[in-house]
Amino acid sequence: MGTAPRQGWTPVTTYTLANADIVSNGKVRSRSSISVKGKKLSATPGRGPSVDLGGSSYVYPALINAHDHLRGNYLPRVGPKDDNFYLNWGPWDNDLKSSPVYVERANINIEQQYFLSAYKNLFSGVATVNDHFPHEINDPFIPRMPIRVIKEYALAHECSSFDLKWGDGIEVEHERAVKRNWPFITHLEEGFDVESQDGVGILEKLRCLDSHDLFIHCIGFSDDDIARTAKAGASVAWCPGSNKFMFNVTCKIRKLLKAGVNVAIGTDSTATGTVNILAEMKYGREVYRSMYGEELPARTLFDMVTINPARAFRMEDRIGTLDAGKAADVLVGKARHADPYENLAALRMEDIELLTVDGVPVLAEERFAELLPDDSYETVVVDDRKIYVRGAPLTLYRSIKKAVGFDKRLEFMPFEC
Repeated sequence: MGTAPRQGWTPVTTYTLANADIVSNGKVRSRSSISVKGKKLSATPGRGPSVDLGGSSYVYPALINAHDHLRGNYLPRVGPKDDNFYLNWGPWDNDLKSSPVYVERANINIEQQYFLSAYKNLFSGVATVNDHFPHEINDPFIPRMPIRVIKEYALAHECSSFDLKWGDGIEVEHERAVKRNWPFITHLEEGFDVESQDGVGILEKLRCLDSHDLFIHCIGFSDDDIARTAKAGASVAWCPGSNKFMFNVTCKIRKLLKAGVNVAIGTDSTATGTVNILAEMKYGREVYRSMYGEELPARTLFDMVTINPARAFRMEDRIGTLDAGKAADVLVGKARHADPYENLAALRMEDIELLTVDGVPVLAEERFAELLPDDSYETVVVDDRKIYVRGAPLTLYRSIKKAVGFDKRLEFMPFEC
C-alpha cells in the first residue's frame, strides 16, 4: 500500500455530494445534496464532479473535539491503582511520569506524537480540535497537521496555585482572549481539595468569569458554581471517560445542561480518556444513564460535538453546521439507523466514508478518489475497504512500531500495517 496515484490530475475545488440525508441545524434534508466551492460550502452546485451517495449515507458537519492534549495520545492508559482514585490531577501526573508507558512513549519524538494525535482525531470524524498546551509547544506542528488544530485561544493550565503556569497568567491571558475574541481555555475544579474546588471563585475575584471561558472537567462544581457559570455564559468541556477513570466521578452533567450551560464533549488524551470522540460519545451516554436512569438524547449529543464546541471556540460563524458560506468540513457516515442522531451516536471508525476539512478530503473511500486534489495521500485498509488518508498514517504507524521495538497496537488507528 502506498500513496494514491494523483500526479498530473487537476485539483478539484468544486464538487457536490448528492442523494444523501443532510443533517444540520436541527433539520434533516432527505435525499438532498450539498455542494463545495473551494474551502466553503455553497448554496448552489458548481460545474465540478458530483458523487451520488446512493441514499445510504448521512452527511453531518465534521465533528469538533473540545479538549485534547496532542502530545499525550498513547496507550495503555495510566491511572489509579487498586481503585485509589485521585484527589486532584497532581498524583496522576506523578504516576504517569514514573510508568513504563511513559518510558516507552519516550521512544517517539514530539513530531510523531503530534501526527499520531491528529490521526486519532481524523479517523473518528474530527475536523477541528484544541490542543490544550501552550503555543510555544504546538506552534511548530499545527500548520502541518491533516486536520484543523485551532491556534486562536488563550489559556491557563488550572486556576490554582499548583498549576503548571502555562501562558502569561490568568488575567493577561483572559484579557488577550477578550481583545482578540478568542476562547480562554483552562482546566477547572479538576479535583476535590479545597483550592481546586474554588476555581469559579478565583476567576470571579480576578474578573475573568465570562462568555470567553471554556472550562474543562468541572468535576468539583457545586450547584452554585453551575449557576454562576451559566450566568456568565461560559462553556464546559465534558470528558466523562477521563473523569471516571481518574476520579470515579464526572461533573453534574444533567444540572449543567438544565442550567443552559453550553456543554461540548472533549476526549482528553488517551493517557486517561477513551480512544477517540466516537468512543467518548458512547461512554458519555452510558455514564449519563448510570447516573440518572434516563437517556442522554442523541440530538443533545450531536450538538455537543458540532455547534456547541464551535460556540465554545467562538468559531460558530465558521464551523459547526453545514450552512452555505461556512468551512466545508463534512463528515459522511454509513446510515445504519433510521434516526440520524442515533446513527451518529452509534457511529464507528469503520462507518466513516468521507471526511473533509476546508473542502479537502482527508479521509475518503475509493469512490471519492476523483475529489482528491493531489498525491499527498496514503492508502490503508479499514474494515476491508480501501481508504485514502491525507498525509502518511501508514508510514507513521510503522515508524512508531520500529521506534518502540515491537508490534505496538493503538486502537485509534483502525488498520493493520
